[in-house]
Amino acid sequence: MKQWETYRNECIQNFRNSPPPAGVVCNRTFDNYACWSDGSAGSVVNVSCPWYLPWHRKVRYGQVYRVCGADGRWSDSKNTTECDSNNPGMKEYGQILSRFRVMYTVGYSLSLASLILAFSILAAFRKLHCMRNNIHMNLFASFILRAASILIKDVLMDTINSAQSGLYTYPELGQNWVNLEMVAGCRVAVVMMQYSVIANNYWLLVEGLYLHSLLSITVFSERNYFYIYLAIGWGAPVIFVLPWVTVKYLYENVLCWERNVNMGYWWIIRSPILIAYLINFFIFIRILKILMSKLKAHQMRYTDYKFRLARSTLTLIPLLGIHAILFTFVIDEVSNESLLRIIRLFYDLLFSSFQGLLVAILYCFVNKEVQHEMLKRWRRWKLGKDIEEEYRHTHSQTPHAKSSTAMALPPDRSETPEPQKSAPPSEESRQLVISCHRNGTSVDQVRVNLVSEKHEGASKCSSLTEDICVEERLHGMDCPNGVDECNV
Repeated sequence: MKQWETYRNECIQNFRNSPPPAGVVCNRTFDNYACWSDGSAGSVVNVSCPWYLPWHRKVRYGQVYRVCGADGRWSDSKNTTECDSNNPGMKEYGQILSRFRVMYTVGYSLSLASLILAFSILAAFRKLHCMRNNIHMNLFASFILRAASILIKDVLMDTINSAQSGLYTYPELGQNWVNLEMVAGCRVAVVMMQYSVIANNYWLLVEGLYLHSLLSITVFSERNYFYIYLAIGWGAPVIFVLPWVTVKYLYENVLCWERNVNMGYWWIIRSPILIAYLINFFIFIRILKILMSKLKAHQMRYTDYKFRLARSTLTLIPLLGIHAILFTFVIDEVSNESLLRIIRLFYDLLFSSFQGLLVAILYCFVNKEVQHEMLKRWRRWKLGKDIEEEYRHTHSQTPHAKSSTAMALPPDRSETPEPQKSAPPSEESRQLVISCHRNGTSVDQVRVNLVSEKHEGASKCSSLTEDICVEERLHGMDCPNGVDECNV
């Protein structure tokens, strides 16, 4: 009973705060079961199952339906089948939604991991920093924010639902405990989710605008446009989220703000997303026309032309989010039928959750430029390891050679003649003998002393580069006139 009273009081408070409607409508009312907002004349109005029901967790996705007559009067009966505790249809529907949740949780988790890796790669390689990749990095960041906020929101919603279920078993906990300790964080997560969804779609729009500018504008100053792109991608969503937060707080301040009692408020979030979809779709068609004209200008064979056009099309679809245009106008108000709603949910959740993974693969992991830079970094690291290993090997052999030389010295130093001037200890001398022949007869021999510097016992010209050093010393040396060949 206490839960019902709280639900009724919140409903009446929302009625008082909402502005009066214009035209012929069925007036807002609370029929002791559900809270009905103003309904359009001659329509079927649906609201979510009341949250005060003890079995609400089982039917939280269900709807209550009521007919608003053409004369502006509510029908006496309402359809509460989806909110019944023993409704087999709702039980099956809940199982389907549970499977959908597993699917999009896996998708967002894979997208989150791949996008973080892709963002790190583009940020780490300085040679990859350009206008195109900077836009890609911001797009990756919007996907990361979207995936993280949705996953966090689900965890907090589960906590709220579990707490509500516990209130029916342990009523001494009180409704205030749930509201004060949990709902605030849940609302922040929902607000961040709405912001990230809009920001993600607007960075998809920025990708489309940038591609169209590259293909259509002859003189294109990228630096001047980048700040405009930042304002569109991160600034524009704030313009729509703030009014939505305001109306939610004033008129629908219920639990986590995840329910849309008045669908008119939901259009504050929905309308900018639909606008971005439509603009990107027209940009997509325009880009395809430009690509077709450019491919035809190269006089390619039909099969090659068809293949390259198809590849460009498939690449642009996840980048611009064109897949979302399919169910753009299948809105919640007209998708009351269970089958249509399930198909739409499956399509939206599948593509939106795995879209980040596809974008990370196409525009980072299989990108030739990125692969080239990573291969260069790997080769440098491998070469450094080889040089370090060779240095350690040479350095470990030097003390043994010195001790062997010391043991070979004569014990009587007084009879040893004065040593001749030799190369410094930091140098190693080698002698190269060049024999020149004429008609098979030895004519002359040239002896060249090769001195290689040492650094801490290691030769500067290692075995890997010794041939290069010898070649440099012999460069410019010619055999005497009349000599047929020279042997080294």
